[in-house]
Amino acid sequence: MSVRTLCLAILNFGDATGYEIRKLSTEGKFRYFIEASFGSIYPTLARLEAEGLVTVREEALPGKPARKIYSLTESGRAEFVKLLAAPPAPDTYRSPFLLVAMCAELVGPDVISAAIDHRISQVRSEIETLDGISQESECQPAAQFILDYGRHCMTQDIRFLEDNRSRIENIARSAESAREAAE
Repeated sequence: MSVRTLCLAILNFGDATGYEIRKLSTEGKFRYFIEASFGSIYPTLARLEAEGLVTVREEALPGKPARKIYSLTESGRAEFVKLLAAPPAPDTYRSPFLLVAMCAELVGPDVISAAIDHRISQVRSEIETLDGISQESECQPAAQFILDYGRHCMTQDIRFLEDNRSRIENIARSAESAREAAE
């Protein structure tokens, strides 16, 4: 997914400023799809406007600079639907936790145990966030489906870590014992 698709998606659900698009893509319900910086959002919005896919209007605020509010045009909605019809790219998954786990032999069992505990805590917090979004009155059926999917994946993540933590802890423990024996 591109920043272009993300901007069109957010605007499909309602008008927004560039700042609001950034916030929705980093802290809001669109944060699970793609990372987008201000440095990529604003040039994308300018291109979308030049192509007639979005319109922009300025809203004056007392004592502040005017806000630029972007709206999706019918052409923009058609472009968005066209982009959605293309096969999605493979999901991208990056995990700092997995890097620590991959280096279990170097860091020892205490670090691994703490990393697992921290990861489980992080995932539980994400599940709580999804549950909060799910409780919102405007949650559409398709949104509920993706929330349920995310919750299921995260629940399985926790289950795997709880059921298999001893495997990676033992790897770290064995490496630590081998180092101690060599000294």
